[in-house]
Amino acid sequence: MAREASCLKFMLKITKNPLIFPISIAPMLGWTTRHFRYFLRLISKKTPLYTEMITSSALLYHSDKNSLLVFDEGEQPLVFQVGGSDPQQLAQVASSIAKQGYSAINLNVGCPSHRVQSGAFGAILFKKPEIVAQCVRAMRSTVSLPISVKTRIAVDEYECYDYLAEFVRQVAAAGCVTFIIHARKAWLSGLSPKENREIPPLNYPWVYQLKQDFPALRIVLNGGVNTLQEANEHLKYVDGVMIGRAAWYNPYLLRALDQTEALSLCDQINDRLMIAQAYRQYIDSTSPRRSG
Repeated sequence: MAREASCLKFMLKITKNPLIFPISIAPMLGWTTRHFRYFLRLISKKTPLYTEMITSSALLYHSDKNSLLVFDEGEQPLVFQVGGSDPQQLAQVASSIAKQGYSAINLNVGCPSHRVQSGAFGAILFKKPEIVAQCVRAMRSTVSLPISVKTRIAVDEYECYDYLAEFVRQVAAAGCVTFIIHARKAWLSGLSPKENREIPPLNYPWVYQLKQDFPALRIVLNGGVNTLQEANEHLKYVDGVMIGRAAWYNPYLLRALDQTEALSLCDQINDRLMIAQAYRQYIDSTSPRRSG
């Protein structure tokens, strides 16, 4: 804990704006539900959280589409991740997202699942930077919320640093200033989404190079980061680090981001108990009442 507190001191020097806090929690389908996000917010008040990816078509045509936008105000700062490739649709849903009170919007250009591919969005959009730029431009013309893009470093045969840099250049020209880069290539066939998170090798140097080549942009690194010590090392080269499943398996690691001093073992135990009790109250308040 003492070492993690020292990481915090380094990170807090970078920014006081919660929307560009150096550490954030990745959008994870089936994982970062509103209930899990509420639990994480009990642990850290500062760390930006992301929703699961929700498609623009679902937000427009789902029979209970309003329920897809619901969140607890205590989850803020909260970024809505949307999947889609139709600029007009995305502009329309961006307006709904803004009215609901989200802090920012993130466009998914990294998910390699077959369902996403069939909808012509997600990682397949990495091959079509002009469409991504159109989507960003359409959303920015509709809302004042920050718009970011989350992408892989490569997809299928599109594996070249120059191509990645050109992708970033085109999308940045449309007004995107924050890029979250998953430092792995994605294969659209032959690997499952889980395998795409584990088998392609990590390539951090390409992400570092993006920051050197585009110093005016905010470059956030994602992929394979399991501790705050590792995040702190990456922050020497990029603006931010996004942590994924490590926050699921060890959510208490985020506590150090809100503390300036390390807690004793006794204080840690009491702290965890208070978090558990607060979450129990949340569960009781949100669970359907049983009769009899």
